[in-house]
Amino acid sequence: MDDKDPSKPPRVRAELLLRQMTAEEKVGQLVQPFGWQAYEHKDGNVVLKETFKAQVARGGVGSLYGTLRADPWTGVTLETGLSPVQGAEAVNEIQRYAIENSRLGIPLLIGEECSHGHMAIGATVFPVPLSIGSAWNVGLYREMCRAVAKETRAQGGAVTYSPVLDIVRDPRWGRTEECFGEDPYLVGELAVAAVEGMQGERLDAQDSVAVTLKHFVGYGSSEGGRNAGPVHMGWRELLEVDLHPFRKAVEAGAASIMPAYNEIDGVPCTTNAKLLDEVLVRDWGFDGMIVTDCGAIDMLAAGHDTAEDGMEAAVRALEAGIDMEMSGEMFGRYLLQALSEGKLKEAALDRAVVRVLTLKFKLGLFERPYVDAQLAGEAIGSSEHVTLARQLAAEGVVLLKNEGGALPLDPASGGKVAVIGPNADLGYSQLGDYTSPQPADKVATVLAGIRAKLGAERVLYAPGCRIRGEDRDGFPVALETARQADTVVMVVGGSSARDFGDGTIDLRTGASKVTEDVWNDMDCGEGIDRMSLRLSGVQLELVQEVHKLGKRLVVVYINGRPIAEPWIDANADAILEAWYPGQEGGHAIADILFGDVNPSGRLTISIPKDVGQLPVYYNGKRSRGKRYLESDLRPSYPFGYGLSYTNYEYANLTVSPSEIAPGEEAAVSVDVTNTGVVAGAEVVQLYVSDVASACTRPALELKGFEKIGLAPGETRTVRFKVGREQLEYVGPDYKRVVEPGRFKVLVGRHSADTLAADLLVKEDGDR
Repeated sequence: MDDKDPSKPPRVRAELLLRQMTAEEKVGQLVQPFGWQAYEHKDGNVVLKETFKAQVARGGVGSLYGTLRADPWTGVTLETGLSPVQGAEAVNEIQRYAIENSRLGIPLLIGEECSHGHMAIGATVFPVPLSIGSAWNVGLYREMCRAVAKETRAQGGAVTYSPVLDIVRDPRWGRTEECFGEDPYLVGELAVAAVEGMQGERLDAQDSVAVTLKHFVGYGSSEGGRNAGPVHMGWRELLEVDLHPFRKAVEAGAASIMPAYNEIDGVPCTTNAKLLDEVLVRDWGFDGMIVTDCGAIDMLAAGHDTAEDGMEAAVRALEAGIDMEMSGEMFGRYLLQALSEGKLKEAALDRAVVRVLTLKFKLGLFERPYVDAQLAGEAIGSSEHVTLARQLAAEGVVLLKNEGGALPLDPASGGKVAVIGPNADLGYSQLGDYTSPQPADKVATVLAGIRAKLGAERVLYAPGCRIRGEDRDGFPVALETARQADTVVMVVGGSSARDFGDGTIDLRTGASKVTEDVWNDMDCGEGIDRMSLRLSGVQLELVQEVHKLGKRLVVVYINGRPIAEPWIDANADAILEAWYPGQEGGHAIADILFGDVNPSGRLTISIPKDVGQLPVYYNGKRSRGKRYLESDLRPSYPFGYGLSYTNYEYANLTVSPSEIAPGEEAAVSVDVTNTGVVAGAEVVQLYVSDVASACTRPALELKGFEKIGLAPGETRTVRFKVGREQLEYVGPDYKRVVEPGRFKVLVGRHSADTLAADLLVKEDGDR
């Protein structure tokens, strides 16, 4: 029974180790307490807590969550947190204690949040996923994932709770920023890139981490856009839309998956055996670990009310397919008792333990449980990663409007620029949710980015107002500042900045100040869902007052969900949608404002005219219904939309052959020309429309895209393949099928601007 032999397959080693374990040790492997509670940081030293030591002695710790996480929830701040080197040393100490003071010496699985960077002090903060999706650059995202994995593993983190693969159907949802967008194909391509980038060629490499796909499934389609609300979705739509990116990621080798909080058709995902066993394991062949979201098992007995008490909730979750519980409260409290009372089948317990141990063996934790702390200091926040963050931020910025060529600004004009608005110089509000605290000099705000371009003497600044609230005390200073400038850059939007108790901003001077009543501007992020998509507070009023001065007005949105402000759409000279662009966002935005970078971002989520239009996602059914009395169903800005400082012309769309059998492919080509005078990058988008089908279908669906760079006057022929994967759908018998008939193949700039050609799929045997 040599589980120590690395030549044996991981699962075989796991099964050998299982035979040596007591019931207490088995249950312990399924428990994941909060890692930041395992130690104290005092006077530069890490001291392990006695509660953690006692749990190790009982065999009761298999994993730790968020050991290096820093935010208001953990209470870890810049002052009390650990540097990159200290963090690695602390994880080594925790790991060493667990190995040396437990009977079988099983290493811990250290899990960390890495949605857009390792959520630890010092780590690189990349743009949020909504911005990453808007870049439409799969290769660049894969490169980012390699960087995040390198930073995380350097500190001992071996599994990450990302990527988020939820399809957004109602952007009032506060977690919209954590998602790539509204389209399953695009999300699926990014899902594969995340698996390849994070996990690398080998999971046991010292720069690889195991991904955890989340949230499985339907989480972005909750009732009313309310977090963890019920999902009303048919099985066909679930298979075609929300499950698609998860299937693609599982096929790519994803090592772990996290069920969502929500219910679907009355069944909570945490106990949905049809999803967790039938679809995920039996149909897709998933052989990884399934871990709950925090508190999800508690919700079964107090929220969903599908279990009478905590014990029933824990047993039902485990037997449905759950392997590990984040927080560990319910499994740790009830599973051993349930086993002894015959309420839990030992086979279900053993199945879960084997999956957990198998992942640990795959990660190489038994052979290399410790990291080189000095390497953590070199890898985390490296200059290469900072450069990558700036490029991703720039490629994710979407130019929504550019009336009369208002942009780019001319840095040589000698004019002054007024940077006004609550998000102009609030670094933490630029980073999005799931972000650790940052020193002020690490985050380049829009104000800092513009000053770096022009010099401080030509750049004026006033915050004007806060993101939320009715305080207009800053209006007079902001208006006077705007009067002195030739161009006004209004930086407005939202904030997912959680309250560190650091104070607020003086609306008259723009300086930070500490008050007894700390103001919280957060209007987005997990658990922060809204009834409206309008700007919070008095921001719109501030923009309107500045507009009266007659200056060139450029609006920059920094936010985590679409903003529906028709007045700004109509009256601003130019509009940039930057989402939460990360630590280098200010430099990236300035690069675009002054033409050093030609904007190439394209929307991955439709922006409605008004919240009353919702839902407005582009791939809705043809049978979606008629228009409203007040307006049509078209959004202000459609999926795939984005302007450039140059123009692109599409021509010569061909589909060859124009007739194929269900199992054959057609080649699609189109010529794209840069007809302007500056170089740029265009996102060429391929859509398919099934003209008639046995079940209702969307009017069109994204099935391919390519981002290409073009010099002025250059023409490039872009090619795609259209075959079974692009043409199939879930038919009347709930199986994937390519139905014979006519299809439209559409290629163009965005979902509402395409060329079209016909493709006929013949019956098998037709000639």
